[in-house]
Amino acid sequence: MSNPSRKPIVIIALVTAVCMLGNEMLFIVLPLYWKYFGLTSLWQVGVLLSANRMIRIPINSLVGWCYNRIGKRSCIMAAVVLAAASTFSYGMVKGFWLLLIARCLWGIAWSFFRIGGYLTILTSSNLEMRGQSVGLYNGLWGLGTLFGMLFGGLLAELFGIQTVTTLFSILAASSIPFIIRFIENTKEQEHSPQRKKKKDFTIWKSKRIVSTFITGLIVAFVVYGVFASTLSKLIELQMNNTLIVLGLSIGAGSITGIVQALRTGWDPFLAPYLGRCSDQKWGRIPILIIALLAAAFCLSLFPLKLPMALFIAMLLLFQLITTVLITMSDSIAADLAAGPRQVSVIAFYTLFSDIGAALGPLLGFVMIDVFGIQSLYWLTSFIIVPLAVYWIIVFKKEVRMIGLMKGQ
Repeated sequence: MSNPSRKPIVIIALVTAVCMLGNEMLFIVLPLYWKYFGLTSLWQVGVLLSANRMIRIPINSLVGWCYNRIGKRSCIMAAVVLAAASTFSYGMVKGFWLLLIARCLWGIAWSFFRIGGYLTILTSSNLEMRGQSVGLYNGLWGLGTLFGMLFGGLLAELFGIQTVTTLFSILAASSIPFIIRFIENTKEQEHSPQRKKKKDFTIWKSKRIVSTFITGLIVAFVVYGVFASTLSKLIELQMNNTLIVLGLSIGAGSITGIVQALRTGWDPFLAPYLGRCSDQKWGRIPILIIALLAAAFCLSLFPLKLPMALFIAMLLLFQLITTVLITMSDSIAADLAAGPRQVSVIAFYTLFSDIGAALGPLLGFVMIDVFGIQSLYWLTSFIIVPLAVYWIIVFKKEVRMIGLMKGQ
C-alpha cells in the first residue's frame, strides 16, 4: 500500500487532536479547582469526568448508522461543532447539571471521531502495516492530549480557566475548513439487518474477539479512566508543597500537564515504531504481556511515599507503558475487525473501551472519597494481573500450535 493512503488517517487524527484540547485541559483543572466550577463534592468530579464516556455507550450504534447514511465528512463536521460548543461551555457555565450537559456533548463528538478514525485505519491499511497505522493515528490525535494538558494546565494557572476554554473552542472551530477541503463524504457499506444480526452473533462466539473486548475495557479503565483522571490528585499526594524551578512556583496542575505532555510528545514517534515492531517478528501478544505486567508493578508502587525524583521517573516509565498498552490493544482489535465484520467489531470494541474509560473516574473518585487514593491504585494493579496471565496462556497455546504445524 502506497504512502498517500496514510493521508486520511493523518487528517482525521489531527482534527481530532485540535478538538480534544478542552477535554484534556479539564482532566487537569477540574480535580484541582472543582469549587471554581460550582461543584460541591469530589464525587461530582468523578461523574463529570466519566459522563462523556457513559453517554457514548448507548449511542455507538447510532453513530455507526450516521456513517452509513450521511457520510464521513458530515459526521466529522458534526463532531467538530459539538466539540467546540462543549469546550466553550466549560468556562461559561457553573454547576453540576450544566457541566454534565456539556460533557455529554463532548462524549457524542468523541464517538464520531473515534469510530471514524478506526474505520479510516481499516480502509487505509493492510495487515502488514496495520500496527504502524494504529500507532500513527494514536500518536497524532494524542497531540491533543499533549497541548491540552501541557498548555491547559499552565495557561489556566496563569490566565484563568475561562480564557483557555474560549481559546480552545475557537481553535476547534477553525478546523472546519480543513474538513471541507480534505475529507471526502464517503459512506460505509451498509449490510442488511439479517446479515448484521448473524455477524454480531458470530462475534460473541469467538473467544479471541471477546477477550480483545475485555482487554480494551481494562486498558481504557487503567489508562484513560483511573490514571488520567486522578494523576493530579496522585501528584498532590506526593507533594508537600509547590516546587520551585528557576524561580518559578510549579503546582500539581502544572506537573501533571508536563508529565502527560511528555508521553503524548513521544507518541507520534514511538507508537508507530511499536506498531511496526508488532507487525514484524515480535508479534503483538508478547509485547502486550510485558506491558501488562510492568503496568501492574508501577501501579502498586505509586501510592507509596517515594522521593520526588523517583516518583517522577516512575510516572514517565508508566507513561511509556501506556503507549505500548494502547497501541497493542488497538492493533489486535483492528486485526480482528478486518473484513466484512469490521463495523460490528469496531463498534463493540469502542463500546467496551468506553465502558472502561467511564468506570475509571466514576469508581476512582468514589474510592478516593471512601478509602483513599492508595486503595484505588492497589486495586487497579490487582485487576491487571489476571489479564496478563490470560494472554500468557493464549501465547503459549499459539507457540505450541506453531510447533506442531512445523513438526508435521
